[in-house]
Amino acid sequence: MIYTTKDGETLDYICWKYYGKTNVVEQVLQANRHLAKQDAVLPGGIKITLPTIEEPEDTKKIKLWQ
Repeated sequence: MIYTTKDGETLDYICWKYYGKTNVVEQVLQANRHLAKQDAVLPGGIKITLPTIEEPEDTKKIKLWQ
């Protein structure tokens, strides 16, 4: 998916909004090397490729409450 930034967004916010988590920022940066030249707060209009990120199979889901 290609995401176009809105003025004032950050990459971790975009990851949280799209993936529901922020621990994927490094993977998104690897797919978008052009973001390394940007400040933490992004201007509007930047195209970001949001890659498919799959959970490792050995990750166990833990339920804290039933």
